[in-house]
Amino acid sequence: MAAAAAPEAAAPTGALWGLVHDFVMGQQEGPADQVAADVKSGNYTVLQVVEALGSSLENPEPRTRARGIQLLSQVLLHCHTLLLEKEVVHLILFYENRLKDHHLVIPSVLQGLKALSLCVALPPGLAVSVLKAIFQEVHVQSLPQVDRHTVYNIITNFMRTREEELKSLGADFTFGFIQVMDGEKDPRNLLVAFRIVHDLISRDYSLGPFVEELFEVTSCYFPIDFTPPPNDPHGIQREDLILSLRAVLASTPRFAEFLLPLLIEKVDSEVLSAKLDSLQTLNACCAVYGQKELKDFLPSLWASIRREVFQTASERVEAEGLAALHSLTACLSRSVLRADAEDLLDSFLSNILQDCRHHLCEPDMKLVWPSAKLLQAAAGASARACDYITSNVLPLLLEQFHKHSQSSQRRTILEMLLGFLKLQQKWSYEDKDQRPLNGFKDQLCSLVFMALTDPSTQLQLVGIRTLTVLGAQPDLLSSEDLELAVGHLYRLSFLEEDSQSCRVAALEASGTLAALYPVAFSSHLVPKLAEELRVGESNLTKGDEPTQCSRHLCCLQALSAVSTHPSIVKETLPLLLQHLWQVNRGNMVAQSSDVIAVCQSLKQMAEKCQQDPESCWYFHQTAIPCLLALAVQASMPEKEPSVLKKVLLEDEVLAAMVSVIGTATTHLSPELAAQSVTHIVPLFLDGNVSFLPENSFPSRFQPFQDDASGQRRLIALLMAFVCSLPRNVEIPQLNQLMRELLELSCCHSCPFSSTAAAKCFAGLLNKHPAGQQLDEFLQLAVDKVEAGLGSGPCRSQAFTLLLWVTKALVLRYHPLSSCLTARLMDLLNDPELGPAAADGFSLLMSDCTDVLTRAGHAEVRIMFRQRFFTDNVPALVQGFHAAPQDVKPNYLKGLSHVLNRLPKPVLLPELPTLLSLLLEALSCPDCVVQLSTLSCLQPLLLEAPQVMSLHVDTLVTKFLNLSSSPSMAVRIAALQCMHALTRLPTPVLLPYKPQVIRALAKPLDDKKRLVRKEAVSARGEWFLLGSPGS
Repeated sequence: MAAAAAPEAAAPTGALWGLVHDFVMGQQEGPADQVAADVKSGNYTVLQVVEALGSSLENPEPRTRARGIQLLSQVLLHCHTLLLEKEVVHLILFYENRLKDHHLVIPSVLQGLKALSLCVALPPGLAVSVLKAIFQEVHVQSLPQVDRHTVYNIITNFMRTREEELKSLGADFTFGFIQVMDGEKDPRNLLVAFRIVHDLISRDYSLGPFVEELFEVTSCYFPIDFTPPPNDPHGIQREDLILSLRAVLASTPRFAEFLLPLLIEKVDSEVLSAKLDSLQTLNACCAVYGQKELKDFLPSLWASIRREVFQTASERVEAEGLAALHSLTACLSRSVLRADAEDLLDSFLSNILQDCRHHLCEPDMKLVWPSAKLLQAAAGASARACDYITSNVLPLLLEQFHKHSQSSQRRTILEMLLGFLKLQQKWSYEDKDQRPLNGFKDQLCSLVFMALTDPSTQLQLVGIRTLTVLGAQPDLLSSEDLELAVGHLYRLSFLEEDSQSCRVAALEASGTLAALYPVAFSSHLVPKLAEELRVGESNLTKGDEPTQCSRHLCCLQALSAVSTHPSIVKETLPLLLQHLWQVNRGNMVAQSSDVIAVCQSLKQMAEKCQQDPESCWYFHQTAIPCLLALAVQASMPEKEPSVLKKVLLEDEVLAAMVSVIGTATTHLSPELAAQSVTHIVPLFLDGNVSFLPENSFPSRFQPFQDDASGQRRLIALLMAFVCSLPRNVEIPQLNQLMRELLELSCCHSCPFSSTAAAKCFAGLLNKHPAGQQLDEFLQLAVDKVEAGLGSGPCRSQAFTLLLWVTKALVLRYHPLSSCLTARLMDLLNDPELGPAAADGFSLLMSDCTDVLTRAGHAEVRIMFRQRFFTDNVPALVQGFHAAPQDVKPNYLKGLSHVLNRLPKPVLLPELPTLLSLLLEALSCPDCVVQLSTLSCLQPLLLEAPQVMSLHVDTLVTKFLNLSSSPSMAVRIAALQCMHALTRLPTPVLLPYKPQVIRALAKPLDDKKRLVRKEAVSARGEWFLLGSPGS
């Protein structure tokens, strides 16, 4: 038995000897992995591997020894976690001894030491022993790159796991590493070496007397000048090296005395990249330096920064210079001073002021902006710096403003003042009397008011911005100042059309300041606007000239702009609503544009109220009942129909009211929305008007009844409300509401009402949770659609219902959406509904504004367009090929709409298969198809030139033909595509250059200016095609 077991035990060992022999003598690489796997699985031990390698490790031939050690090292790299402490000790002693061996052996030895440096079982003291051996025995920089990288990895591993041991070496470790790194050139190794140096400093290793040597061995690479080779597999960029080196240089104040002179030298050089790198490094250093490190270099640093800002032609250098000055000032500001120490901040700021202030007073104002930028960069660093500079500069600028009489010069000075005032907003002051602006308040206000009354629009604009910043300073403006400011803003809010920018700025400033000073605006501005509105109503009653109408519109805009505080909203909202009641009572000659203007102001007010829950609810419960009451009143049947009341029922007016109601509802909390829905839904279903103001109507409100055509139009207002509610708000009488909407959606007597009902039904479907009730509603809708699409007067309405229900389901990825989309595709073949079905794809892919919006809490899944494209475009393409000739344009139109609204990264991979269809769509006589296709092709010309260049002949011909289309929009789009064609490879385009230049001469004489403009641009690019430098 014993005799039989012996050969079996020897068999594995014999196999190991065979693998070792194949690797060492046979120069095969595979056996190393096999041996490592066997050791890992427990078939062999590391000791057995060493025994099998015995003769190889002692072979007199260096290459054989190297192969033997290489095999052992590869095994250790895979199996170092299995080693016992005793084994690690013997292996390290072996490897340390081999560091004295032939240079061919060293790479394999270093690989073994790298494996052992990862061992958890490494006994104390051995890490130091290994590094000492490497420092003494190996001339690292004579090794190949990969072996130098191994040495850096060994050091990194030991620093991560044996930090205290290495620190026991003291400065010897630092000196040893300096020797290792000195002369390194490979960027892969430098990244690791820089990280080691950073760790040496940040983890408080002893640098001893070698601070300067460590600085020299790293700073010799500054500034980094490295251009990665093309197709570099390592992916190391210049920026990686720059940031790694900067982290080292800016890691300790002990480098300051060596680094700052180097930075000054490089900033003063002529190399742009060196300037940028130096200024950015200085910026980083200021985060760790103190006054002591900077003291001796401040004059030179300031001189260099000043010169770069004053003289540089590079905006980047100027920006980095200003950032460096900001950091220097911040560093000096935060340094803790001893009682007997000199305050460097004051002297530094004094030098800046001395060198810059005289430029602020120069008559030609050449260096005024660079000086202001330098002063503002320093002032923005700390409250102390801001106070010091502001208190010295403001008197100077105020004096200069009054010295110069030209508006352009005054504007420049006021813009500089504005910059310093903005800086004051950064700092808070516990004692209000300490604020430097207090002493200049009266002069500043006087100056701003002068600017606001200046004839120059540009100066007025700066004055408005300055007033806004002054007003943002807490408790700076007195009540008298505010009254004057409000008066100026009121005047500017009514400027003529040629001062539109100034008027818009004044409205914006009014909104900003009204939120800060509601009492002042309520006292001084709102009464004036109310009076203006009353005068406007009087003028409209008389039917006065357009100028008065323009003032009336300005007044409405001002009322909404100033409604930025809850207390002001409670004054301005009733004014606007009362104005609408005046229209309804027939007290003024109103047109739809007047009502729409009021609704636009109400919508803007609602948007401002969204930020404050209290204001949002006040607006909702005040404005919506009023709007509904007005609409209900206007919809009531009369013996003698009033023209004025009919204005409120026009499509455009109802659309404006829809936007107000939707905006006022989207931001309601679910609890408040639930309160509101219990009033509004019964109003439409049951005619319950009890919550409406002035609710004594001559007859009952029944919008869903057959004979109430005027009342039916108000379903749009119901849609605006219920489709903007949060999803978790329960809608009362939902089942009845959905059935009524469904019935009305297919009524042919009023297309506006039926469309509103279809949209409302779709909006509620989209939000309805999945379940039996949703399935019932969907089945009802499908049955209604199919019944309506048969012959009869309701086909168009049934199609509209199909379209909106399909969109509602597509947005939420409902399974039924694919069936409805297929039904829509079938309609492309319909002689009557085909063109409308093609346009329907535009609706499916685009965002709506009134229903099915994310803002209105609709369920809109991400990437629904991409999914729709993937699911349906193949069927569209297949349908196009199978369709009769007379309906092919419908398929092209639908496809064009889908592709036009698809994100371009999704479209590009499919372009080769779809491009032929897009080109065919350009031949379609329908202008909508042409415009949609051109809009789709233009970005593709820029993003996929190689694919598009294969069809250049067709593209040139079709674009030139369309440049003389009867439609101006198509002509413009075709010329833009001709312009984009020049991005294709030049050799492909050159044969067409003469033909294109001749053909583009015709649109140069187009009767429309916008067409001529595009023609000039496109023809110019074609002229330059192939010329040098183009």
